[in-house]
Amino acid sequence: MIPSFVLLLIFFITPMVLTILFSFTNLSLTGANASALKFIGFQNFVTMFKDPQLAQSVWKTIIFVVFSAVIGQCFFGFLIAFMMRGKNRTFRRIVGLIIIAAWVTPEVVVGFCWVAFLGDNGTLNLLAHSLLGMKPVAWLYTFPMISIVIANIWRGTAFSMMVFQTALDDIPAEVEEAAVMDGASRWQLVTKITIPMVRGTIATNIMLVTLQTLGVFSLIYTMTGGGPGNATATLPVFMYKQAFVAYQLGYGTAISLVLLLIGALASLLYMRVLKVRL
Repeated sequence: MIPSFVLLLIFFITPMVLTILFSFTNLSLTGANASALKFIGFQNFVTMFKDPQLAQSVWKTIIFVVFSAVIGQCFFGFLIAFMMRGKNRTFRRIVGLIIIAAWVTPEVVVGFCWVAFLGDNGTLNLLAHSLLGMKPVAWLYTFPMISIVIANIWRGTAFSMMVFQTALDDIPAEVEEAAVMDGASRWQLVTKITIPMVRGTIATNIMLVTLQTLGVFSLIYTMTGGGPGNATATLPVFMYKQAFVAYQLGYGTAISLVLLLIGALASLLYMRVLKVRL
């Protein structure tokens, strides 16, 4: 167990402890504070909660997580997995590979792909003009939040699909056959048998995709840079700008603790609402 504990200590416990410690300091990348580290107590947190940008970033983060992870990835992941049930192995492999290809692609590459698709001279505008005669639309400027939500759904749905596919395959066929023989409709079969039997998987998946989406940075920064203005400045983007653009690392680490707290509260809420022990 010693090697495992050492790795855990170096790559998990130590960074977490340092993050907490640095959030109470004036740590900076440049200037006098870079060479004169001082303990400043809760000053970073006082400044942060007085900053109106924090509340806006928290709200944008909640919108991004709810629509792209909780609703988008979970719903489409379950829908695709459910529709693939009972299909032959070749069909499932082909569809699975197509969807998983987006998930294994790095966020930066996915971001550039969507910029090329949604750009002023991008594929979407070319198709809209050719088929519908529409004028070019600056999608990333006019609908920035919708754009990053769709891009994140496109990239992350594969994970939920694989999780739900495994859970659905483990449901005994006899249970569903008995329900059908008792007169259950297709809708009743899904809502009364299938979903309750994978409730634990649903809770686990929602928590995982929520935590993953809370930390999404590269995709958003590549597509919009947090703009236009601060329209897509979620907490990771806000934290990055404060830590590495304004060079205030102490302030940035304080913001990261808020992000960690939101993730912990979301996990507890899911467990309470879905009544599942993990």
